Amino acid sequence: MTRMSRLILLALLALALLPPNAHAWNRSPATTFATLPAGSGGPEGITADAKGNIYVSSFGFTATGPLTGPGQVFVFDHNGKLLRQLSLLVNGSTPSSPHLLGLRFHPTTGALLVLDFGFAQVLNVDPLTGVSTVFMTLPALPHPGLGAGLNDLTFDSAGNVYVSDSFQGIVWRTSSTGGVATIWVDSPLLRTTGVPPFGANGLRFNKAQTALFVANTGDDTVIKITTDSSLNAVAATVFVNSINGADGLLIDDDDNLWVAANQADEIVIVDPTGRAIAKLADFEGLFPDTTVRGLLFPASLVFSGEFLYVTNLALDLRLFGITEAVDSQWAAQVTRYTVSRIRARIPPVSGLP
Repeated sequence: MTRMSRLILLALLALALLPPNAHAWNRSPATTFATLPAGSGGPEGITADAKGNIYVSSFGFTATGPLTGPGQVFVFDHNGKLLRQLSLLVNGSTPSSPHLLGLRFHPTTGALLVLDFGFAQVLNVDPLTGVSTVFMTLPALPHPGLGAGLNDLTFDSAGNVYVSDSFQGIVWRTSSTGGVATIWVDSPLLRTTGVPPFGANGLRFNKAQTALFVANTGDDTVIKITTDSSLNAVAATVFVNSINGADGLLIDDDDNLWVAANQADEIVIVDPTGRAIAKLADFEGLFPDTTVRGLLFPASLVFSGEFLYVTNLALDLRLFGITEAVDSQWAAQVTRYTVSRIRARIPPVSGLP
């Protein structure tokens, strides 16, 4: 047997002797699902309809700065083909701001609700035409010096709508018919002085609706807000620390939290106790066409079928006068923006009871 053959045999034997969960922390790769049209801003919000079509909102910034004109929503089929591009016009004529964030279909009314970050309102958008009406507005702000920063939205089983406000540190609530929002919870744990400068971000209820979990991006935390039997907020506490740039957040059927870590370019999965059980994907550089390979500043995520779909915001924080982050120079090179997807599977991990 040659020396090379012996080395190969030894390597194969070593692999065979590894325990079955030894590769649990090998990261599932993120592959490119869809590319936004040339000239589009970075994608931020994402949702899916009942047919598996993927809806993506643009934050309205490119590597060179902010865009103008109405906000844009892009609709892709399950193969990543662009079906249509919606320009959001309120009452058919008044442009929304170019800066859109979270969007979701209401579970009972079917309305497509889109957060207009720039104008601090929630829009009810026709998913075929982009014609919009105002669904939710804000009252006088309790912290007027901080401005408003509507970021993501979710629903309870009664159809009430909950919207995170990154700057006020508030979760706002309306009924399924919208109107002027009321404060559901106002907490300093939902504000931040960190980087990126967004507090309350992605938010979802657990299955029993005994708690609402809210990512705080600048503090790298997830906040747990317990509820009473009438779904009133009871108390806000830090559920888990050290998710670097905790952004979009989902909760699966087992109450595991899937969190987009926008400053670590990964998806962190923690179980209901707060223990990390998986980390998926990573930044792998840029393709020759300057699109992202893997994840770059992942912002929002949605389950559809067997996949997890993730927006690559690829945001250069220097555009806002903030000292650069580790991925800022990479983001500055991106000229075409993408949505990635990852197989929605939690790898087995050894050591769990």
